[in-house]
Amino acid sequence: MTTPKKRSVRLPAFAKINLCLHVMGKRPDGYRELRTIFQAVSLRDMLEISVTPGSGALDIDLGCNDPALMVNPRENLVMRAIQAIADEIGFRGHVSAQLDKKIPIARGLGGGSSDAAAALIGMLRLTKAKVALERLMEIAAGLGADVPFFLFGGRAVAVNRGDEIYPLPDLPKRTILIVSPRGIGVSTKEAYGWVSEELTNRAKPPKIWGFCALCWSRQGAGVSNDFEVPVFRRHPRLGEIRDGLLQGGAADAALAGSGSAVFGVFRNPAQARRTARAFREDSVYVVETLSRENYGRALGWRVTG
Repeated sequence: MTTPKKRSVRLPAFAKINLCLHVMGKRPDGYRELRTIFQAVSLRDMLEISVTPGSGALDIDLGCNDPALMVNPRENLVMRAIQAIADEIGFRGHVSAQLDKKIPIARGLGGGSSDAAAALIGMLRLTKAKVALERLMEIAAGLGADVPFFLFGGRAVAVNRGDEIYPLPDLPKRTILIVSPRGIGVSTKEAYGWVSEELTNRAKPPKIWGFCALCWSRQGAGVSNDFEVPVFRRHPRLGEIRDGLLQGGAADAALAGSGSAVFGVFRNPAQARRTARAFREDSVYVVETLSRENYGRALGWRVTG
């Protein structure tokens, strides 16, 4: 009797920033309509997955270097992604996953969503199973609104809840300095409540045509984030970080997602590293933007229909 052969793959799970994030009106399902531009950056977690096919029930083991993510492992997005794709392709046997976290948690950088996308890609690479792209994106969106973007990477505009993705042309490589503030966390749920108050008090809602004009700009000039006003009001330190990045020479700076990380766009790594010295009490990351081609190459993955 032949023993099933174990197969393994090690994948990066890259972070993202939001170059533009506009929160629109409330949808019938209770979620807020979004318009955002995602950009993948080189800050990354690493996920190693091993599969051993079998005839019994699916068995998943997950390990992680961050104990906070192992309090309830069944709710971890990696576990949920493996379960979802295994159900879809009919995989049975043992799956072992080891997650090495580098992307700070709950900072608006999409680490959990990227981990989930890496798990989906890893399982498909290991099993050589085929899933139609439309169905794969549906599975990804069921795990989280940001997850479909991480199947593609690069730069993309997202609408609806942020789960409907349209690729945009890649911009020239940029250096990004990410500052993850010490001792400040922002609850996404609370942030949406705060931004809802801002929307109610607005004389005019943001115009979609203005957002689209920015999206289609080849230079992608300017960043903006509707969460900044309410989040900075409650956490002034984050506004100070943004101002410090601009004073340090960033061409632009903004809150990452709903926070609490803040990023600046710099001309070169040396300038970013010099500016990083001003944030000695915080965690800082000097990274670069990733094109869609380089993103896919790093994951050993090419999206096909």
